[in-house]
Amino acid sequence: MKRFLFSFLVLIACSKPETNVESSINSVDVWETSADRSSLLQKSKAQFTTFQEGLTIAVDTATQYQKMDGFGFSLTGGSAMLLNQKLSVTHRDSLLRELFSADEFGIGISYLRISIGASDLDDHVFSYDDLQEGQTDFELDKFSLAPDQSNLIPILKQIKRFNSSVKIIASPWSSPLWMKDNHLPKGGSLKKDCYSVYAKYLLKYILAMADEGIVIDAITTQNEPENPNNTPSMLMTAIEQNEFIRDHLGPTFKKNNMSTKIVLFDHNADHPEYPITILNDSITKPFVDGSAFHLYLGEVEALSKVHEAHPDKNIYFTEQWTSGKGDFGGDLKWHIKNLIIGASRNWSKAVLEWNLAADENYNPHTNYGGCDLCQGALIIYDNKVTRNVSYYIIGHASKFVPSGSIRIASNNIGSLYNVAFLRPDGKKVLIVLNEGDQFQNFIIQQGNKFIKAGIKSGSVASFVW
Repeated sequence: MKRFLFSFLVLIACSKPETNVESSINSVDVWETSADRSSLLQKSKAQFTTFQEGLTIAVDTATQYQKMDGFGFSLTGGSAMLLNQKLSVTHRDSLLRELFSADEFGIGISYLRISIGASDLDDHVFSYDDLQEGQTDFELDKFSLAPDQSNLIPILKQIKRFNSSVKIIASPWSSPLWMKDNHLPKGGSLKKDCYSVYAKYLLKYILAMADEGIVIDAITTQNEPENPNNTPSMLMTAIEQNEFIRDHLGPTFKKNNMSTKIVLFDHNADHPEYPITILNDSITKPFVDGSAFHLYLGEVEALSKVHEAHPDKNIYFTEQWTSGKGDFGGDLKWHIKNLIIGASRNWSKAVLEWNLAADENYNPHTNYGGCDLCQGALIIYDNKVTRNVSYYIIGHASKFVPSGSIRIASNNIGSLYNVAFLRPDGKKVLIVLNEGDQFQNFIIQQGNKFIKAGIKSGSVASFVW
């Protein structure tokens, strides 16, 4: 009897793992967020099937496009301040793990955008070389990262504990005021006699951040160069940006053997001719890695126009806000369709939302030109965190599509908009939005495999197999 019982227990112990393996082979992980918030990155299963009829999304791993750098947010100075000052050490560590860890508890943010100097979502305007009116510092003797030492730099160092490979793109909202023709935070242009010193200023910034252990993967030459209304902001025409890169920034980076990439434009998709004109300059082009876009104006398909004109250069999507007056379901659909799906299908290798965090009153921001309705992915106040719509927008990609994944072919059909990726570990990811007004059943086909799927109206789902 003892021998029989022992054999029975061994049989159970040996067969249990086999059952789990079989289950994993025959099912697909699905994570869904619904327009009505009844599901928020809620996990379920879909099954492989032999049924092959109905609406079909065909995923083709053999047809490959751009390699992804990642998905994430702008970590503004204000976001860093809230993380650093409004959360206890325990709460902050838990939140940063959730945001940046690639384990089952995290959403795996892999890409961040930060500002060089203040953005309009800092609590005041600053640069790293602020002077009294009438003074200049062409030798940059007074350059200092001190304004970011209190919050941004400490938070970046903490983030690296949870994701040491997170990539960072940095963008200036303005040069130091003494370099501008109007000497004001808002508007104005970079003075011609300051082109060279501003190039050295950007170089010095990258080197100073490296000394802090923070690698800047890329910089954009100017945030929203056609918008003079932010505080801070600075105008820079395509002709001016071309001259600045061709004759100053590019040669400065080359002379100093910089690996940090130079990215053009960083503004709306209504003017694809801006980056194309610069890339058409054969002297400037070798200095440039690619072009960055926002979508407050224009259509996302404009990104492909730039790619088609210069297919050897990369595309980045670096900013889109959600408003405090927005609607969760409407924002979810628009941003998934145009950013996660749209920007990726139009060659963008990174997709970023604006911004990571604000408080319950949409603070902090600068006065007289800072965004006073920017919602943030998170609301942080009194040691509490609320997750807003852009947390889920980015989470549906960042959690499942790590850096190094490759976009692969898939077809939009009916009301089902989608994008597919092949991960470095060989798994496939399909992100699907149902823009229709009713539940939709469909089939996912990948080679000779078929997956039976369904998605609620207004919902987004990420399928992983």
